[in-house]
Amino acid sequence: MGELLTLASRDVGDVEETWRRFVPSASLQKVDPRTFGFSWTSAAMSGFSVVSYRLAATVQSAIEPDDQLMACRVASRGAWVGTPRGDLNAGLPWLALDGPTSARWEQQADVRAFVFDRTAAQDEARRMTGDDRFSLRSAAVRSSPVHRDQAAHWERVFQHVAGTLFAPGPGSAIIEAELRRHALHTTLAAFSPAFVAALERSAQRTAAPRTVRRAIAYMERHAHEAVTIDDVARAADISPRGLQYAFRRALDQTPTEYLRQQRLAGAHAELQQGTGATVSEISQRWGFASASRFARHYREAYGRSPSRTRRGD
Repeated sequence: MGELLTLASRDVGDVEETWRRFVPSASLQKVDPRTFGFSWTSAAMSGFSVVSYRLAATVQSAIEPDDQLMACRVASRGAWVGTPRGDLNAGLPWLALDGPTSARWEQQADVRAFVFDRTAAQDEARRMTGDDRFSLRSAAVRSSPVHRDQAAHWERVFQHVAGTLFAPGPGSAIIEAELRRHALHTTLAAFSPAFVAALERSAQRTAAPRTVRRAIAYMERHAHEAVTIDDVARAADISPRGLQYAFRRALDQTPTEYLRQQRLAGAHAELQQGTGATVSEISQRWGFASASRFARHYREAYGRSPSRTRRGD
């Protein structure tokens, strides 16, 4: 998924050149080339990149991502990470936003990072929180995680996002968008108390979260039934137009899109179970009157045809 890049090299210049494709400010300052080895995997899409690489060498590096937001972990014995404001805990993920961040390690390190376009990330954060004033500035984020549990969660989410995006096969714009949103939400929740506060501040979200939660719960219970968006709106105690606005504000998608995703997930699970029903029967059971439209939506979501899933291919 995304634009995949894999590279293995013993050339010191390849590391800096490759890093600068994703973080233009990256630089290697002190490299011991005697045991040098470099193995890189990344996935890039609009406004977001996932990077994972192993570098065997004693290294000091620096970044200063002015127009980017980068969350990173350097896993190495004896690693050091610091900013002009002080040293960071090298055993945890860290965030680079404004100003330089430096790292050094000996012998070998496994480096993993989420890199976001700063403007796009701020726009997305405002949609998530419903707060049009939320700003990705130094006062709103920390270089260190707010809690170890959040740091551990960030590590788990990184493995999930990277594992999905690095997998071979056709990509899905829906899945990529969801993974990008998931990575950003996890990163901001780990490093920005202001983001968490904005999520919880009901005055900023004008009751949309409660309305959206009621609508989501109703759709998840009744996705297999012939419910309409009008039914969902009534269950959530809001007008259909208000429901559209609340979903756009909170999730950046329409209620119709969310309901379709729930129905696709139900059809996907039934196809995997091998019940003996045909694709057409399953698609109709989950509310898709058009088999061709169902197949198109299914391929966009899962990267293959429903018939391949049914066969177990």
